[in-house]
Amino acid sequence: MTFPSPTPHKPSTSVAPLNALTPEQLAQADAVVAEHRRTPGSLITVLRLCQDIAGYFPPELIERIARGMNLPVAKVYGVVSFYSLFSLEPKGRHQIRVCTGTACYVRGVREVLDRVERRFGVKAGGTCGSGRFSLEPVRCLGACGLAPVMVVDRDVHGGVTPDSACEILEGYE
Repeated sequence: MTFPSPTPHKPSTSVAPLNALTPEQLAQADAVVAEHRRTPGSLITVLRLCQDIAGYFPPELIERIARGMNLPVAKVYGVVSFYSLFSLEPKGRHQIRVCTGTACYVRGVREVLDRVERRFGVKAGGTCGSGRFSLEPVRCLGACGLAPVMVVDRDVHGGVTPDSACEILEGYE
């Protein structure tokens, strides 16, 4: 289910240092909380919008959201840690999701993953040191006819090979 926002909130264009959010990001998160705090059942909407702003949920942001929504920190943390949509770890500027489902696997996605890991210095499930990419293997992207499939941010790339995957990723700064 998608929860539309009545007002647009701009995602952050840069990844914050590992344990510091900018004053601008905190102000944007506070505005999201203020807009939704009186709407019953709005926690997931608030979390989604705040993650768009900050990129992930450091403890200070979880505590700030809980305080602003008058909820226990444990409840907010429980929702963040339960849903795979949310991240407790910083993500790269670009999210790479590589399908590891059967169709993609038999068509060579393991080699694609291996090459991307080596070329860009990012391990599956992690973020590279430069903060450029996060790499996430996923069970299925629902595009089996395009196997093997890689999604970068919201761009779907089908029929990728180890070489083409690296060429595609070079276009993302």
